[in-house]
Amino acid sequence: MVYALWDAPLVVRVVPAYQERETWTRQMDFIMSCVGFAVGLGNVWRFPYLCYKNGGGVFLIPYLLIVLVGGIPIFFLEIALGQFMKAGSINVWNIAPLFKGLGYASMVIVFFCNTYYIMVLAWGFYYFIKSFNSVLPWSTCDNEWNTPSCIEFFRHPNCENGSLANATAAPNLTCLQLAEGHSPIVEFWENKVLGISEGLDHPGRMNWEMLLCLVAVWILVYFCVWKGVKSTGKIVYFTATFPYVVLVILFIRGVTLPGAYDGIMYYIKPDWSKLGEAQVWIDAGTQIFFSYAIGLGALTALGSYNRFNNDCYRDAFMLALINSGTSFFAGFVVFSILGFMAAEQGVHISQVAESGPGLAFIAYPKAVSLMPVAPVWAALFFFMLLLLGLDSQFVGVEGFVTGMLDLYPGRSYHRYKREIAVAICCFLCFIIDLSMITQGGMYVFQLFDYYSASGMTLLWQAFWECIVVSWVYGADRFMDDVARMIGYRPFPWMKWCWSFITPCVCMGIFLFHLVNYKPLTYNNVYVYPWWGEVIGWCLALSSMLCIPVSVLYKLFRAKGSFKQRWAHLTTPVWGPHHMEYMAPDAHSRAPALPPCNADHNKVIIFESVM
Repeated sequence: MVYALWDAPLVVRVVPAYQERETWTRQMDFIMSCVGFAVGLGNVWRFPYLCYKNGGGVFLIPYLLIVLVGGIPIFFLEIALGQFMKAGSINVWNIAPLFKGLGYASMVIVFFCNTYYIMVLAWGFYYFIKSFNSVLPWSTCDNEWNTPSCIEFFRHPNCENGSLANATAAPNLTCLQLAEGHSPIVEFWENKVLGISEGLDHPGRMNWEMLLCLVAVWILVYFCVWKGVKSTGKIVYFTATFPYVVLVILFIRGVTLPGAYDGIMYYIKPDWSKLGEAQVWIDAGTQIFFSYAIGLGALTALGSYNRFNNDCYRDAFMLALINSGTSFFAGFVVFSILGFMAAEQGVHISQVAESGPGLAFIAYPKAVSLMPVAPVWAALFFFMLLLLGLDSQFVGVEGFVTGMLDLYPGRSYHRYKREIAVAICCFLCFIIDLSMITQGGMYVFQLFDYYSASGMTLLWQAFWECIVVSWVYGADRFMDDVARMIGYRPFPWMKWCWSFITPCVCMGIFLFHLVNYKPLTYNNVYVYPWWGEVIGWCLALSSMLCIPVSVLYKLFRAKGSFKQRWAHLTTPVWGPHHMEYMAPDAHSRAPALPPCNADHNKVIIFESVM
């Protein structure tokens, strides 16, 4: 049931009845869900490395600037849009129906994210199970998956001088052989967990242990989401807060280890010369769009379950502070432990500092294997990893399912339509995931990670969100709508960002990525074949093309001159809740509704006529 509230002739048409949208039981449910979704693995395994790589404490300058001009404005925009329109990522663009392709694009992106992100949880769950051994399986070289090149200890005083390559450093081993040896953790990761093949064109056999882990985490995600926000809002109280408890425990343990001070100083020591490098600013912008979960449509879905009068402006700033604060604090945890690992191995911190899966499944497991009571710290770390990824995963699934169900708000399907929709979504993602638990699965995983939800797709999405709201719907008009919701007008800075600054930042970083595009590689050694890159670009374009293709299709199908088509297709379609908050006299302009004893499956809506 929708009403178009503008001065134009009205026509009545019959559509299925509107079902009132459920809301959060309490507002803290929304806060915790946003924290759980936005604060994820990227805060722990990507930000600290970028901070170290890009000048330490100096990196915070471009990071905070882009937070103010890009991160917070779009974060607030997506939450406010969802709350105002009371719709998921597709129907929220009824605010400018011509650009509904933005909703379809975000659905494609979040579907791809749900598909490949779950693999990190499956790997983490596998490591978590393997942590319950008196001797960690990745700490020794006497396992069936190890090769003759496996070496447990690399440090030896005789090898510190590079000219002593032929000196005997250990029984039957020279320094050169030590340098060419393989770590047991690398062999555990590549030979046991991944069983990695020669390339993308060699899928190989399926890893049945990983299949069981994948099934387990998908079942867990399903039962977190199947009942909607009423259940999700409760689960995130644990999954969003407990990782902070583990981070504090690991921080206390980390700073007491030898070498921790050196590791932390490498993390925060400022290198002012880095400010002049474009890559530093690009890394800051890309990290913010990743960690703030912008462009995925899930924030819009979460905001749609808010009360109409919720102060989403205040919430946006609070959530941004929690997100960025978590990233910065996690750096102290990670680099205190990496400093210890560098000291134990007698190498420079740069040789052990990694990001992404390399940090989670190689560097950190190696570090805990050097600690006393190693299994305890390993289990604690991977449990934290699971929780960080789990709430991001099930909120992403929630966002996708919300958008799909909103397409048919009044249809009377099976009474368990949400449960069925969640099951179908999880099953489809699971089927695609089967390609990632083969021996060539890591190459497939990287294709999804590098292209489907890359910086380019998110920047493209954020750019058009700002353009549509500011220049099609109207920035001042949307500021008035926000004021109707929260009771006061946000600072004009938001309007300036949406209209000018944020689109320029998004497009600038997007073009930089495009100009400096480099073909995908694995471990800087394996280069993907041309057809692999074609698949990757198809994944990226499948979401990016939704916007222009949808616009052209709608314009082509409409009638009248271009001006008439544009005017009709950019006129908002309001929901029933807008009747109360936006147009008190709307009922006086509307024809009478049918009596209560009329057909309950039909209602009257009004829309403008050309």
